[in-house]
Amino acid sequence: MLILLPPSEGKAPRGTSKLRRLSFPELASPREKVLDALIALSESGQAQSVLGLSDGQAAGIALNRELRTAPGLPVSELYTGVLYDNLGLSSLPAEARARATRRIVVFSGLWGLLRLNDKVPPYRLSMGVRLPPMGGLAAFWKPSVSAALEPVKGLVVDLRSSTYAAAWQPGERAVTVRVLREAAGARTVVSHMAKATRGAVARSLVECPDRLRTAEQLAGFLAERGHRTELGDRPRPGRPWTLDVIVS
Repeated sequence: MLILLPPSEGKAPRGTSKLRRLSFPELASPREKVLDALIALSESGQAQSVLGLSDGQAAGIALNRELRTAPGLPVSELYTGVLYDNLGLSSLPAEARARATRRIVVFSGLWGLLRLNDKVPPYRLSMGVRLPPMGGLAAFWKPSVSAALEPVKGLVVDLRSSTYAAAWQPGERAVTVRVLREAAGARTVVSHMAKATRGAVARSLVECPDRLRTAEQLAGFLAERGHRTELGDRPRPGRPWTLDVIVS
């Protein structure tokens, strides 16, 4: 089983470890291209505008300029924010932590794909950015990450936001998890609550010792863990299942 997560805008302070070889070494070439382009942009006067940063986020540009030499920290410690707070990696038992390392793949505008034990420095770059000269990063990364992930077998649980989902579509072996808030008989998408629920779902999945193989098994397991779930109709060939998690 693969669990696909987005990164977070919030990141921990500087790391202390030297960088080591990242997982998915076949992505080395596109990583270098994005890294060079990001550093060049961050040394220009256009970085804040192109990266879509507010004045309060602009300090991240300095981090980008130092990416070649800055110390890193494990991805499991790098990303902060609502989703990762609710995933709670640091509080997982050892066996669940090992499953998280095997099962979770984080999509990144800079690195393409990351595992939790990869070490990278803090940075500022969303998958939604049009980075000169390669343009939209989701389209840039799509061929490379597709080639890297297509051979991986088993159920794919997609907890990514739409920005990151554009970089790879797993097809009919995947289940896209949507989080809907129900109030007064109406259902709506709420970003903050969705992130918290996705983090809680991911935690449930890495705590599960069993290999969930189908969308039905996934929906049943999450229901047993206290999530209110509704599995959509069987999708058209090549399309993912949709699993709604309803919160009130």
